[in-house]
Amino acid sequence: MKIKFYKYQGAGNDFVMIDNRDGNFPVNKDTIEHICDRNFGIGGDGLILLQNDSDTDFRMVYFNSDGNESTMCGNGGRCIVRFAHDLEVTDENMTFNAIDGLHHAVVDGETIRLQMIDIKEVEDHDKYLFMNTGSPHHVEFVDNVKNVDVYKKGKKIRNGAPYYETGSNVNFVEVLPNQTLKIRTYERGVEDETLACGTGITAAAIASYIRGFVKDNNINVEALGGKLSVNFDEKNNTFENVWLNGPAKRVFEGEIEI
Repeated sequence: MKIKFYKYQGAGNDFVMIDNRDGNFPVNKDTIEHICDRNFGIGGDGLILLQNDSDTDFRMVYFNSDGNESTMCGNGGRCIVRFAHDLEVTDENMTFNAIDGLHHAVVDGETIRLQMIDIKEVEDHDKYLFMNTGSPHHVEFVDNVKNVDVYKKGKKIRNGAPYYETGSNVNFVEVLPNQTLKIRTYERGVEDETLACGTGITAAAIASYIRGFVKDNNINVEALGGKLSVNFDEKNNTFENVWLNGPAKRVFEGEIEI
C-alpha cells in the first residue's frame, strides 16, 4: 500500500504529515514507528494526521516517533496549520480540534500563530516548575544551558519521581537579557533531545514569568532549531490567550510503501 506523505518542520522539530481526510491511513503502532525511523523510514520526531472534524476546519491526531498517540505538540500544531493552509483546506484564519481541545490559529506570512490551551495550574517547587501546556512539562532554570547533558539528565528526570511511567517532558532554561530565554528539551516519546518543543517553549515562558525572570508577557525563546515567541494574558494566576509564534515550513513530499 502506497501512502502519500509530506514532511514539515517547525524550528527543527520535524514531522511526517498525512492528509487522512479519506480515513484510509492504517493506524498501527509498528507502521508509524517505522515511518518515523530516520534510518529505515522517512524520519521524524512524530507523525501527524489531518482528519475531518464536524465542528472545526479539521482535526489533528499526533503520534510520537515511538508509534504511540500522544498529547498535544505545539510545533506539530503549527506545522499542521501550515499544511492545512498549503492544501487549501482553510484560509489564513482557522480552528481545529486536537487531543487537548480546540485551537485557533493564524497564518501570518512566514509566521504561524497557534493559540494554546489556558494554563490554570502550575506547581512551583524549589528546583523546578511543572505544568501541563497540552503536554506535561518539567522546567528547570540553569546558568548555562549549553553545558547541560540533556539526554542523561533529562532521561533520569523523565523516568524518576514524581513522574515514573507516565513521564514528563523535561526543559532546561537559561535566562538571557531582553525578555529572552534559551531552551533545550528532552522529549517524552521521542526519548531524546529535540531541536525544539512548542509546548515546552510555552511552559518555559510561563515559568520565567512566574519566577519574575521576565517582566512582560511577550517572551522570546531560542531553541536549538530556531527562534520562537510566546505571549499571553495573566489573570488571577491563570494564563489565558496563550499564543505560540514561529516559522513552519514544508521540506519535501513523496510516497512510501507500507
